[in-house]
Amino acid sequence: MKKNVKTLVIAAMCLALCWVLPLFTGNNYQLGNMLSLMHIPAILCGFVCGGPVGAIVGFIAPITRHLIFNAPPLTTAIAMMFELSVYGLVSGLLYRLLPKKLPWLYVDLVGAILAGRIVGAAVKFIIAGIQHTSLGFGEVATAMMVTTLPGTAIQLVIIPILVIALRKAGLFSNEKSL
Repeated sequence: MKKNVKTLVIAAMCLALCWVLPLFTGNNYQLGNMLSLMHIPAILCGFVCGGPVGAIVGFIAPITRHLIFNAPPLTTAIAMMFELSVYGLVSGLLYRLLPKKLPWLYVDLVGAILAGRIVGAAVKFIIAGIQHTSLGFGEVATAMMVTTLPGTAIQLVIIPILVIALRKAGLFSNEKSL
């Protein structure tokens, strides 16, 4: 399959997974926030398709999911647009730049998660200010990091396994040799 077609198909599958995976929480907002299932395909898209494609999928997934399922809530979807976009971008860029060994895969993943959480917290802080909520950035960032710990643990287990499996299957578009 040509590289562009393969990238488009994989990106579309990641977007579809962003819409469908949160259904496993029964659209329970607290459980969904805790498990962060929409984050997995956004990060994975960056690894597999590259940073720019991962950023696009991460950016459009939350708002399109909100429009289709009326979940997540609009203000959350707006913050997630930036958070997931950074996940896709950073995971793809770091994967492309760093060695393709398992320890570096974790460096890529943790870097993407931290960068995305910081950007997501910043956007939530801005939204809280617009809504006249008196939360400080530290409070927003801490709450975001703590409530998503189970999701982060899931990501740290599942994403490296999926990256290795998809790479062995020859599905990667984000390789320097391509």
